[in-house]
Amino acid sequence: MSARPLKAGLVCAAAVSMALSVLPPAQAVDGPAPDPTNRRAVLDLATAYRVTAKYADERAAIADGYVRTDDCLANPRGPGAMGFHYIDPSRWGSTDPSRPTAVIYGPEKGPGGGRTLYAVEWMVSDADQDLRTKDDRPTMFGLPFDGPMPGHSPGMPIHYDLHMWGYKNNPAGPFHNWNPAITCPTAHEHP
Repeated sequence: MSARPLKAGLVCAAAVSMALSVLPPAQAVDGPAPDPTNRRAVLDLATAYRVTAKYADERAAIADGYVRTDDCLANPRGPGAMGFHYIDPSRWGSTDPSRPTAVIYGPEKGPGGGRTLYAVEWMVSDADQDLRTKDDRPTMFGLPFDGPMPGHSPGMPIHYDLHMWGYKNNPAGPFHNWNPAITCPTAHEHP
C-alpha cells in the first residue's frame, strides 16, 4: 500500500475514533444521540468538532463573522439555559457540519479572557413559516432538528435548529436544546 492511501485511512480512522469518543453511552443520555454505526453521521460529527474547536477562543469566532451578543437565553419552562448566541447571518440555513449558524458561550472566562465555548448550533428557516407543519424538517448527524419554532429575537423567522453541546456537558443529552446544568447571569427568556 502506498503512503497516500495509508495516510488517508489513518486520518479517517482518527476522525471516526474522535467522533465515537464524544458520543456518551446510550444509557447515560436522555436525549437523542447519533447512531455510532452510521458512518456519515460519525464523519460529520468529527468534522463539526474539527472545525469548531478553534472557537474555544471567542476572538476566533468574532474574526470568522459571528456577532457577539449579551443576551443569555434561559429556559422559561424549566431549569436550564443555552447561553450567549453568537450568530453568523451568512451561515443561516446551513446543514453543513463545518458551517454552524451559531456558537454558544457561557459567562465563564475562557482562553484569552473571553467567554467559554459551550455549544454550536445550526438554524434553518421553516419553508412555509407555519408552526403546524414540519414536512421540511432537516436532519444532521442522523438526527432531526428541533422545531419548527418561533424566532428567538425580532426579525428571526420560524425555524428549526440543532444544538451540539460539544464543549459543555449537557445532562439532558449532547443534542438537546436546553442544558439544565447552566444558568444565565441575567436571563433573556426564550419565547
